[in-house]
Order: sequence, then structure tokens, then C-alpha cells
Amino acid sequence: MNRDRIFLILAQCISAVWLLYAGAASAFELTLAEGLKRAAENSRLIKIAERDEEIALTDTLKEKSRMLPAVSASAAGTALSQRPGAIFGTASVPLSQRDFLSYSISVQQTLYDFRGNASRYEASRIRMGARGLDRVRVRNLVAVDFALTYLDLLESQKMVALSKLEIERLESHSRDAHALLDEGVATRNDLLQAEVRLADARQRYISMNNLRSVHSARLNTIIVSPLNEEIIAVDYALENTASLELDFGKAWDAAVSRRPEILILEETMRALELDETARRAEYYPRLFLKGGYDFTENRYQVHEGNWMVTVGVGINLYSGGATSAELRKIAAQKAKLVEQKNRVMEDIKLEIKKYLLDSDNARSRVLVTADSVKQAEENLRINGLRYEEGVGTATEVLDALTLLTLAETNYYRSLYDAKKAEAAVLYATGQNLLEIYK
Repeated sequence: MNRDRIFLILAQCISAVWLLYAGAASAFELTLAEGLKRAAENSRLIKIAERDEEIALTDTLKEKSRMLPAVSASAAGTALSQRPGAIFGTASVPLSQRDFLSYSISVQQTLYDFRGNASRYEASRIRMGARGLDRVRVRNLVAVDFALTYLDLLESQKMVALSKLEIERLESHSRDAHALLDEGVATRNDLLQAEVRLADARQRYISMNNLRSVHSARLNTIIVSPLNEEIIAVDYALENTASLELDFGKAWDAAVSRRPEILILEETMRALELDETARRAEYYPRLFLKGGYDFTENRYQVHEGNWMVTVGVGINLYSGGATSAELRKIAAQKAKLVEQKNRVMEDIKLEIKKYLLDSDNARSRVLVTADSVKQAEENLRINGLRYEEGVGTATEVLDALTLLTLAETNYYRSLYDAKKAEAAVLYATGQNLLEIYK
């Protein structure tokens, strides 16, 4: 038994084991729209972003509390070793009981602080909105990641089907070569060439199946599903790739108004401006109103309880330069945000340019490769007939088979590349993929 025959048998055994394993694994069909919905509901990244939004809400409530009245109360019981008293000449007069209870309640409200607390509250609301935009950003990232991986799975499924079809064609050619060898028309070398090509095709089939399983596992990770469940992607009309007719200018205008990354930076800049207003308010007086009631148990006192109202002004005369340092920090943060926004906008421009070029390139490849499949099929038919009639060679048939497989592979890869570029352009312009692919 020669080495090629051993390799062929091993490839067949591995393929059989793989098919048994694939058949044993649970599998379910999943459309792109259903998968995007499950990803949006189950993605751990989105849930983390939602928790961050809840944390930002609590910060907003904390800043709001600064503008509401502050209510405090206290109660105490006191026991003295000696009763307090006062000396009037030769007589002593008690001033208080030895044991007594006391309590008080007070309410304080800031009347005006040059918009310090209001600015802090408004800044916290803006930051909460920015957290909401960040959740949208994460959702879009998860959606495009799922969509591209889903299309990778669809492509790998198609490549598995093409690989299987190539095996069937090579098996048919191998049977023809064997029959012609029995009739004495072909040589044994023709049969050996066919068997080697067949073994190589089966090896590629195994590799394609492995790649398909990897993409399936990746999708399971995104939708938080068990990794051992095999996802079967449901194909759709790939030929409809004319939905993108955007030029760079229109795509960029759409991105500026939709991309959460840009909107987050703009909202953060607004929040910093309000932080600056709040910090500057520390230089100015704060007007407040305070009222309360105090009670101290004392039978020697005319009035045990007393109501109190105070209107006051407070100002921080010196804090060691803390306020001016905070203002310089805010100015540096604003300058940093300007640079970050410029950088993000340049990155988004590059994304849009790249994805639009990828889309145009893939669609052009679709047009170029569309006719090559028919030409390769006709080439295989002609060479097959010539070989059966004894005027052609086995090498010509095998080359024709290889050309047909290559043409089919290039055609379908260009189709899937066009759809992936389309999804990337939609993401780059800030569109909601859940709405696009519903």
C-alpha cells in the first residue's frame, strides 16, 4: 500500500469521525434578525453598560440632594454628678436639673449659591445621558460584531457546501478514471492523480468544518448560549447588495449626527463647562435659611422649648488654592477632550473611507466573478467529454475541476464580503443594525 493510499484512508476516517461528532452535537437555526435581538438582550457587554448607566443615575440623585432642604434631628439624655447652680451673694440658685432630656430638629435650605449646586446637578444629568449614549455605542459594537461573525458563519457554511460538491465531482471523476483504466483506455497514473486530489479535497472539507464550528462558537459567546450548541445560519438574498449608494460626504454627515462616540465627547464637554461654573461659585457667598426647634428639659428654665429662624451668609475666604487648582484641572480636561474629539472624528472618517472602499471593491468583484462560474462549468463539461472520448487528459479534467471550485469560491466570497462591508458601513455611519436587519 503506497503513501497516497494511506493518506486517503486516514482522511476518510477523520472525515467520518467528524461527521459523527457534528451529528451528535445539538443544532438550531438562527436568522440574523433573531440573533441580533438575542445579542442585544443577553450580551454581557451591554449589561455592564446598563449597570454603568444605573450608577450614573445614583450620582444624579446625589447631586440633586444638594438643592433640597437638609433636615437633621438629635436627642440626648444627660446625667450630671452635680446639679448646676449660680451664687447670688450668700445664696445659691439652681440652674438646671441633674438629669434631663433634650432634643432638637433643624431644617436648612440654600437660597442662592450663584448656581453652584444647580450646575453640579445639570452636569450629573448630562453625564447620565452620556452613559446612555455609551450603552448605545456598546450595543452597536455588539451588533456589528454579531453581524460580521454571522456572515462569516454563512460564508463558512457555503464553503463547506462547495467543498462537499468538489468531493462529489472528484469522486465522479475517480470512478470514470477507474472505469477507463479497466477498459485499458486510461493509465493508472490518471487514477492516482484523482485519488490524491480527492484526499486533498477531503482534508479541506475537514478544515472548513472546523472553521464553521469556530464561527458558531463565537456566535454562541456573543448571545450567551452554550458553546456546544451548533448554530445553523439561515441564508438570505446575498445578491441584493445595491442598498448602499452613499458617497463619503453623505456618510460622514450621517456619522456626525449619529455616532455615539462623537455625541459622548460633546456631552462631556458640556458637563465640564457646568463643572467650571460650579467651581467658580465657590468664590462667592452662599445665602441660606435655617429653622428649627430645640427642647431641653429644665424645670428651672422659663421656656424649655424654643423655635429658631436664621437667615445667613457663608463664604469660603481661603481654601489653600484648591478651587483655582480645580479650575486649572477642568481647563486641561477640556483641552484634552478637544484633542480626543478630533482624533475620534479622524478615526471615524478613516473607518467610513475604508468600509466604503471595501464595499465598492466587493461589489466590483461580484460583477467580475459572476460570469466566471458559468465559464468554468462549461470548461469542465468540455474537458470531461474530451477525457471520456479519449482525446483529453486526466490532468486537464482535474485542472478544470480546480478552476470551477476556485471560481465558485471567489464568487461567493465576494458576495459575503459585500454584505460584510455593507454592515460595516452601516455601523460606521451610526445606524442601528437591529432596525436595519429586522
